[in-house]
Amino acid sequence: MTQTVTLHYLFDPLCGWCYGASETIATLANHPDIDLQPRATGLFAGNGARPMKSFAAQAWANDQRIAALSGRQFSEAYRRDVLGADDAFLDSTVATLALAAVADTPPAAPPARVIEALAAIQAARYVDGKDVTSPAIVANLLTDLGHAAAAARVLAPDTALADLVRARTAQARDLMAAQNVQGVPALIADVNGRQFGLDASAIYSGPDAILAALGRA
Repeated sequence: MTQTVTLHYLFDPLCGWCYGASETIATLANHPDIDLQPRATGLFAGNGARPMKSFAAQAWANDQRIAALSGRQFSEAYRRDVLGADDAFLDSTVATLALAAVADTPPAAPPARVIEALAAIQAARYVDGKDVTSPAIVANLLTDLGHAAAAARVLAPDTALADLVRARTAQARDLMAAQNVQGVPALIADVNGRQFGLDASAIYSGPDAILAALGRA
């Protein structure tokens, strides 16, 4: 019997490179030999948030590189309504809260459903040009996926959820520090009691490259 590999996925919901990795991550989340653990790092949440206007042109240039590498779509609606909005912020606070709510609001969702919610948030932003810093918009996305209870917590966050996000963010950052990970997306594996980071560039080569690195190809 093949032993399950725990794979920690370090990301931020509003990271363009993480969106570029989304197809690979979705495949890994549904692989029978992989226990994928989504871990939001808070890169653009809270104090990490910043006005979009100051670096929108740089962001769009990076997005074109990501699109060329990954095949992911960055639409004109995103360029116009997200990057081009005068009051837009790069702020993943709401999206991070939403994913924690999906994972922990009864009935708690398995990791693959959390990744599904992440993909919906990413598509809403990068394809549909929606403002996923808005609790109402993100709550609607969760409701459409069948996470009505989690959506309600996004609209009215409780202390327990806020505490959980802080604790999970701290755990993700501790994991990054322990493995000397400098950015996201990143994958850290636990195999036979040994923990190690994988080459981040392999994420964009597709799931087979990750599975090969783990001996699961």
